[in-house]
Amino acid sequence: MAPVQDQSAEPAAAAEPELITAFIDHLRHERGLSAQTIRAYRSDLLQLAQRRGPLEQLRLAGIRSWLGELHEAGLSRNTLNRKTASVRAFTAWAHRRGHLPEDPSVRLRTARRSDHLPDVLQHQHVEQLTGHLAEAAQEIAHAEAPDHAAHALSLRDAAMVELLYATGMRVSELSGLDLSSFETGRRMVRLLGKGNKERIVPYGVPAESALRAWLGHGRPELATPASAQACFLGRRGGRVDVRTVRRVVDAQLARLGTTAARGPHALRHTAATHLLEGGADLRTVQELLGHASLSTTQLYTHVTIDTLRDAYGQAHPRA
Repeated sequence: MAPVQDQSAEPAAAAEPELITAFIDHLRHERGLSAQTIRAYRSDLLQLAQRRGPLEQLRLAGIRSWLGELHEAGLSRNTLNRKTASVRAFTAWAHRRGHLPEDPSVRLRTARRSDHLPDVLQHQHVEQLTGHLAEAAQEIAHAEAPDHAAHALSLRDAAMVELLYATGMRVSELSGLDLSSFETGRRMVRLLGKGNKERIVPYGVPAESALRAWLGHGRPELATPASAQACFLGRRGGRVDVRTVRRVVDAQLARLGTTAARGPHALRHTAATHLLEGGADLRTVQELLGHASLSTTQLYTHVTIDTLRDAYGQAHPRA
């Protein structure tokens, strides 16, 4: 059966159950989770309520059958585990508050996590990607009748891609950047990651150059009063959204035609892999990426070991 998209979004006309609203308020005000994480919890719980009825009557069998249906529909193990985590957090909270007589998720098992990582770009692919973006911006700027808005967007796209690769930041972190997030003199950027955890990450000279071009010549063309302090803007001057960033990166990676890598997360994985190949230790990469657990960062060693094995096979006389 071909995989299908996770159709988790609730119907627009459906009223949100009061119990879900109360739980979301708990996540927002007591646990301080990010807006993106809260959206995922809400979407998962609304889908569960739509398929299995009132959550006050939720039982283990109902949860298992719902997850089984999603598995049959082709959802990945990681997506299923995220949904399982959403339900576990909800039922534990609901049981503590007296909304459920027992916590049905206590006996709920988690699927074994997939260690699959998206394809990683080779160094030459990164050079081609960033080089093309820079050339595109120059071509628009030097046209006989330059399109100033198109030029601004091309500078934005170049800066976004450079920063995603330079820092390994998440796409949501890039979208949330403000002008005040940067310490340009030190080439450092302050990121707000999962769980509202802040970290400071360095970036290199190419990213600095692309950022200066965007802030000096691109952003002023798109900025409106609604832009406020947002660093990266959309066509209408508001803060660029995650979907736009994904669309931009997908389009640019597709132009390469030499890699199966897709999406901003591929740039994050590429940055991590190149850091490890360059000699960075796991703890450093963990801090740069904002991973809560070192085990998550260790997934990248699988990629670098494959690279090492290939190099050994080509170079060692008795390989």
